[in-house]
Amino acid sequence: MNGPATLRKLLAKPGILLAPGAFCALAARMVEQAGFEAIYASGAGVANSLLGEPDIGLVTMTEMLEQVRRMVAVTTVPLIVDVDTGYGNPINVYRTVREFEAVGAAAVQIEDQLMPKRCGHFEGKQLIPAGEMVAKLRAAQDARRNSDLVIIARTDARATLGVEAALERARLYLETGADLTFVEAPLSEEELRLVAALPGPQVANMVEDGKTPLLTAADLAALGFKLVIFPNTALRAAMRAMADVLERLRTEGGSAGFLDRLVSMAERNRITGMPTIEAMQTRYGSAGAQGPQKGEQRS
Repeated sequence: MNGPATLRKLLAKPGILLAPGAFCALAARMVEQAGFEAIYASGAGVANSLLGEPDIGLVTMTEMLEQVRRMVAVTTVPLIVDVDTGYGNPINVYRTVREFEAVGAAAVQIEDQLMPKRCGHFEGKQLIPAGEMVAKLRAAQDARRNSDLVIIARTDARATLGVEAALERARLYLETGADLTFVEAPLSEEELRLVAALPGPQVANMVEDGKTPLLTAADLAALGFKLVIFPNTALRAAMRAMADVLERLRTEGGSAGFLDRLVSMAERNRITGMPTIEAMQTRYGSAGAQGPQKGEQRS
C-alpha cells in the first residue's frame, strides 16, 4: 500500500481525519485495529515510552526511525510522523526526510523550534528565524522521492510571539509549499477559529490538560480543520492503567483480584497477531526449525 498516496486521498475527502497517537508497534497495531484510518507517531510518546523521559528533545533521529520502522511493519494505514525539528539544519532535514520516507512514513511533521525542542504545551520554548524554517521546508520538499509524501509545517510561535505571529508564520510556510500547517497550542476556541481560517489545510492538536481547549473531531471539522491528532491519549490511559494495577499488585500480592483489568491471554494473542503466526506454522511446518534428522545432512 502506498502510504503517502493513501493519506492524500484521506485528506482530500470531505470532513476531518482523526489520527490517534502511537508510541510503539503494539500501540500502532491497536490504533489500526480500533478502526482508525491513520496513525500519528508521537515524538513525545516515544520519549516517554522508549526513554522514560519528558519531551525535551532527547529522542535522536535513529531512535525515532527505528520506532517508525516497527510501527510501519505491523500496520497497513498511513503513518504521520513527528520528526521534531528535523534533527538539525536544512541538510539534516534533507537526510531525515529521505530516511523516514524509506521506512514507509506517509507524512513528516517538522517544527520551527530551536533545539533542544520542548513539548508544545511546555513553557520555555525558543524559535528559529522564520527564514531558517523556510529553508528546512525547501530541503524537505527537495528530499522526498515520492511527491505524495505529505509535509506538515508546525509553528510554536503562539507561545513566544503571539497568535498573529503564529498565523503569519503558518501563511509563510504554506506559501513555501507545506501541504498542511500546524499552529501549536492556541489558547481559545476563537484562536482555533483563526487558525482554521488560514488559506491551507490545518492540523489541530488535542492535548489533555494542555493549553488548547479540548474539542471533538466533529467540532473541529465544523471550524474547518482537516486533521486532528490526539497524540498521547492512549499512552496516558496506559500509564494510568499500569499505575493502578501495579498498586494493587503491591498491596494484594497477586493479580487474581483484578483480572477484569487485564486483557485475556487470548485477546493479547489476537491483538499481537498470533493467529497469523499459527497459520504460517501450519502452512510451512516446523521441521526446518528442528535441524536435520537422523540420517539427513544439512545442505
